[in-house]
Amino acid sequence: LRRGGLAERLCRLQNRERAAISFWRHRCRSEAEIPPDKSGVLIVKILEVFEECTMQVAVCEQLQESPAATASQEFVTSPADPLLTVLFTRETAAHLRSGPQDIVHIYPPWQKVLLRNTNVPVIMNTYFSQKVLSGEHLEAKEKAHGSAKKLIRKNVVSLAHTFRLIDPKDDRPQESAENQVTESTQGRGKGDSRQPTLALSAVNDSLLEMVESQGAVGWREVQVRVAVQRVYWLPARGAGGCQAPENHPAPAASVRNSEQPRARLCLLVQDAYGMFSEVQLQVLDPAEDIAQYCRRWEGKFCCLAGMKVVQRATRARALGLFSLIDSLWPPVVPVKVPGQSQDSEMMTTNLPPPSFCYVLTVQSGEIHMKVDEEEEIANLYQPPVVHGLKEIFQMDRCNVRCSFWARVLYLRLQTKPSVPINQREIWLFVTDFTLQNVAPAAPKVAAVSVAAPCVLSTEVREALAAASRFVFFRDALWGKGEIICVERTVLLLQKPLLYSAAGADLSELTGPVKLDELDSTTQANSICTVRGTVVGVNESTAYSWPTCDRCGNGKLELYPQDSKLLYCNQCSEVVISPVTKMQLEVFLSCPSRSQSTVKVKVWYKMSLSVL
Repeated sequence: LRRGGLAERLCRLQNRERAAISFWRHRCRSEAEIPPDKSGVLIVKILEVFEECTMQVAVCEQLQESPAATASQEFVTSPADPLLTVLFTRETAAHLRSGPQDIVHIYPPWQKVLLRNTNVPVIMNTYFSQKVLSGEHLEAKEKAHGSAKKLIRKNVVSLAHTFRLIDPKDDRPQESAENQVTESTQGRGKGDSRQPTLALSAVNDSLLEMVESQGAVGWREVQVRVAVQRVYWLPARGAGGCQAPENHPAPAASVRNSEQPRARLCLLVQDAYGMFSEVQLQVLDPAEDIAQYCRRWEGKFCCLAGMKVVQRATRARALGLFSLIDSLWPPVVPVKVPGQSQDSEMMTTNLPPPSFCYVLTVQSGEIHMKVDEEEEIANLYQPPVVHGLKEIFQMDRCNVRCSFWARVLYLRLQTKPSVPINQREIWLFVTDFTLQNVAPAAPKVAAVSVAAPCVLSTEVREALAAASRFVFFRDALWGKGEIICVERTVLLLQKPLLYSAAGADLSELTGPVKLDELDSTTQANSICTVRGTVVGVNESTAYSWPTCDRCGNGKLELYPQDSKLLYCNQCSEVVISPVTKMQLEVFLSCPSRSQSTVKVKVWYKMSLSVL
């Protein structure tokens, strides 16, 4: 939007209009009464309702309050313009939930429009409307005159008919049988609160239309059909959780790990027009296996309802989110184009990438999401493209998402005592088949940085700490010669099956891993092989200490009753066979560094063998 332009002024006007309507409805709900000011109020009784071109059209009878019985809210037919055609927008219709025989008050500023060749006026601008007397209250009166079924129909008017693209002989609007809903004034008991469904239960396919028509506070009566592109964790910045999807039971209560923060389960979804939204679901413990959610939900269609907008994210404010969206653009299949006939051929090659994305969350107590897990893979779904590490290091673009299958050789935690353990950066040294079979001068091991916002499941943390494992890195960030696991990056222990491999070799390494030799090009904080002859020991820094053979506690004390024995406070027992650990630094003479001496700090398990 250009500052001061017509589009910006129109946007501000629409925002003020929506705000005024929201405040007026909130006042009516909070006061639980009809606004006292009745000047200019139009009172109508709905006779018939149908939907046409996303508008709800109501054929109404104009009423006026009876002067003799205003306290009992009795109305009589108005002598002037007894029949009216009232237009309600989709959001107003969802707010009223009105049907035949309901009485509605329409407050100013409504407008009356007189059309040519018709004697029935049309009432527009009916945003400030309130249902004050439901049809159930008139049931006793209607029984005396017989009950008739009122038809709520939906006229399906195609764009081809509107723009005269078909045979002019077929000039009648189509009336869809499956869109007809009959509502009878009979059979409504005191406890029966059935309402006309109209098109409120219909499934929409546009996220933008839902947000614009229902507002940012959320929608309840409508739902939108989208494809699940990604499932991932995000750090939970707020307390409390939301209910699980309709076909997914609530997770069992688990003991919360004090070292790992809770995480929020999120979805990245895409609608038929190519627009993306991030849906934030319930807060779970990292002990929950995210792999099951990925297997069950990714690539499937789901219907969202009961959502509200948390944020309208833009590229400048959400670089990480849009780097993931850019990896899914352009769409793999033609998408619908707003404002154009969907029968024409739609090109997706030159479509501009999305400039904004709505972040949605569920409203408490709503059935907000239903995934059809038995359905086939959605045609909009784009699985992660799996690359080899060699191919990733040859990319010339920055800040792009990449996925790869690699073996983790070593884990190193950031050494900053002031930073909590669960917020420290982790360095993973990985390799794969493509790096192990490159030329001798090329690096054979890559360093992957796992930033604190990247949520790791408990299963992945335990696997990385236990032994060397193969891990699938999905949607990591590549830029400036580094691979970083950031928000929305997922680490899985299972080999990707449905994901497309773009020339990547997913073979697992069977033989010994080859490392880079230490030379002048070796960078700091990297893994390498050192070959040389021990020429000396740094005796000033060498020392050893005993540790507990049960828990590994290195702060043992003398046993008070016997000074020859050691005592472990953590185990509260005497240590009979302590394990000796040693810190040792040796000096090497290496052929690759003939002009200098290399100092090596030896791991305590290797100290004895080196000695």
